[in-house]
Amino acid sequence: MKKNFETEQYTWALFIGNLTIEKLLKVLYAKINKDNPYPPKIHNLILLSQKANLEVPIEIREKIQTINTFNISARYDDYKKSFDRKCTDDYTSKQVKNIEEVRKWLKEQ
Repeated sequence: MKKNFETEQYTWALFIGNLTIEKLLKVLYAKINKDNPYPPKIHNLILLSQKANLEVPIEIREKIQTINTFNISARYDDYKKSFDRKCTDDYTSKQVKNIEEVRKWLKEQ
């Protein structure tokens, strides 16, 4: 994510950040579901956090809701163009910080 941001590949930076959060949520799901540790094959970060039985503070939940949109926006062509325009240096910088904050919070769980 950081390398993509540094090389101004903003949409991919946010997409990779989204994947990072998704994988951490799936690890937390597996951790609490020892009998069936295979996480659901979904990409919705909100749903994953619920299935992982996390008590997510509102400020983290709001960040996760925004990060959740980076999955679809970076994958599908019809969303890519509008997402590319949205991903300015300032916007991406802010979102990278949000992703890092959510990542840190998840790792503490």
